[in-house]
Amino acid sequence: MPSSATDKVIIPPNDHILTVQEALEPLYQKLEQEVETQLVEAAVDAGWSPYDALNAIDQLKKHDGQ
Repeated sequence: MPSSATDKVIIPPNDHILTVQEALEPLYQKLEQEVETQLVEAAVDAGWSPYDALNAIDQLKKHDGQ
C-alpha cells in the first residue's frame, strides 16, 4: 500500500468544525448574487429600469417562498 494512503487522517463527522450549511452558505450567496446581477442586466437590456428589475426579482423571491 502506498505510504500516502497510510498518512491520511479521517475526521469523524462529529468532529467537523463546520456544518454543511456553514460550508455551503458563502457559495450559495455568491451564486445568488451572480444570478441576480445577470437578471438585472437582462432586464435593463430589455428596457426596464434597474429599480423595476430589482422590484420584480423581489416579487419572484416572495412568490418562491410561499
